[in-house]
Amino acid sequence: MKTITIEGQLRTETGKSATRQLRSQDSVPGVIYGGAQEVNFSAKALDLKPFIYTPDFQLVEVKVGGKSYTCILKDLQFDKVSDTLSHIDLLELVEGKKVTATIPLKFTGAAAGVKAGGKLEIRLKAVKVKTLPKFLKENIEVDLTNLELNQNIRVQDIAAENYEILNSPRIPIASVTLTRQLKQEEAAAPSAAPAAAASAAPAAAAKK
Repeated sequence: MKTITIEGQLRTETGKSATRQLRSQDSVPGVIYGGAQEVNFSAKALDLKPFIYTPDFQLVEVKVGGKSYTCILKDLQFDKVSDTLSHIDLLELVEGKKVTATIPLKFTGAAAGVKAGGKLEIRLKAVKVKTLPKFLKENIEVDLTNLELNQNIRVQDIAAENYEILNSPRIPIASVTLTRQLKQEEAAAPSAAPAAAASAAPAAAAKK
């Protein structure tokens, strides 16, 4: 799995004036928790961008105070006016200790329903899971090959070994729906047979 490395600085002061000063220097205050001790740190906003502004699930290795902490993202705060990153919360990964994380779904295969003319609709792009750090991965694959028209794949259908999925099992994650053209074709199909029979009747009478 991809890991971003960030050089941080320990924060000894955590008041409002101290955080304002950090932000004026284009640094972001943050906290690492979940391990033996909570670590208050700061890092350059520019260095955090590859970790923050991405749809990918990644790990971050924060080097601070002569130590290294491997973490996952837990929370972000943005300034209400400028929309710039104002605070970051990280969860340290500890061997043997389960963590909760949001893992993106990766859809593979061509759905049978799409081949039949339907439209694929993705309803859920990620799921929340509980697992050990050693089982964390960039995404969970979902095979769409056998997804037919008017059918759903639900959370309960996800094959994710070593993961406890925390989302409700009945939530749809992908479906294939009828397109407007297919709906029109289906609506026209029942009336086609009576119309053909009606046109055949005069011809049969003429033969008598």
